[in-house]
Order: sequence, then structure tokens, then C-alpha cells
Amino acid sequence: MKITEITPPPNFQLVAAHPTLDFINTLDWRFRQSGPEELLNTYTDLVHFTTQSNLLPSKQAQHLIRTITPRKAANTLESAKELRETLASTLYSTLNNRPVPESQLKVLERHFQTARLKQTLHRKDSSFEWSLAGAKDAPELPLWLLTLSASDLLTSDTLSTVRSCDNPECQWLFLDTSKNHTKRWCDMKVCGNRMKARRFKAQRAS
Repeated sequence: MKITEITPPPNFQLVAAHPTLDFINTLDWRFRQSGPEELLNTYTDLVHFTTQSNLLPSKQAQHLIRTITPRKAANTLESAKELRETLASTLYSTLNNRPVPESQLKVLERHFQTARLKQTLHRKDSSFEWSLAGAKDAPELPLWLLTLSASDLLTSDTLSTVRSCDNPECQWLFLDTSKNHTKRWCDMKVCGNRMKARRFKAQRAS
């Protein structure tokens, strides 16, 4: 039995300036006392997120959704969430100067090695490049694309610009691309205004 119904794509808020961080943010309100909100509930959600992040062409995404089996969809989504939560724990530990457990690094290493093994070398113009072109029909393609994006981030100098939102219930991750590297909120229109209103209310109450 195949998944044939194409549901309208969810509209993910991509404010992090990097697919890996937006991916981690798909567990919304991660630190909220009443509990987080899961935004990746189906394989289709995962595919649409990867497409919205400009990692997967829309036509290819629709093909994957139409042809994947329910069991493969469930397994791929489970693996994606394992990757996401291991990345989240690793990056929040790094931001808070806490050691990253060796077990977490082993999980990331396993995901990274699996995705790398799916790459093939291709000629592009006057040079060469690694790509997943040979895996274009694989149900795990969205997972592998997100995995390679994460591997690139964790091994680049860009990692030093990762920040978390100052809203304690949100703490969405983002790249601080501001001139002075002083960005505090994931999105000023959401958490920035919300926290300013909270401080103003507290000041008036005192």
C-alpha cells in the first residue's frame, strides 16, 4: 500500500538562516513548561520541510510522497527525529559550554556516514561535486539531505555564530548574522515583541 494523498504543505517558519537549525526548531516550544509542539507529524511534513528549505525540488518531493510505503515513511520519520533531537542536544550543550556525550557523537557519526555513502561524484562545469543524484528515488532522501546539511554546519566556522532565542520557552536556534553579533530573538515580530511586552507589564506591576 502506497501513500497517494498529497496534503497541503505546512507553512514552516524558517527564521534560522540555516536548514539544520530550522530543522531543530520543528520541535516548537521545546522548553515550554506545558510541553513542546511537534511540527513534523508525518513523512509528508518532513518532505515539505525539506522542500521549503530549498534542499529538495518540489517535483521530486511529490514523487517521494506518492511512492513511499507507510512502513518506510514511519521508519524514515523516526530516523529524522532521532537525528533532530541528537543535533538539538549537541548544539544546546555546546551553547551552554557543557560536554557532549560520546554516545551522541556516535549517533551523529552514524547518520553522517550513512548519508556520505549515498553520495556519488559528478562532473560539474570545470570541476567536480558530490551529490545524491543517484538516490533521487530513495524514500530516505530528505533525511540524507538534512543530514549532510547538519554535517556541513557542525564542521564549519559558521557554528560559532549559532545562538538561541532569549525567550526561555522558545530558545529556537538561529545564525546570528547581525553586524555586531548581538541578535537576541529568533524573530523580532514574535518573541522579541512578546518579551518586551512581558518586561513592560512586569515593570508596571512593580
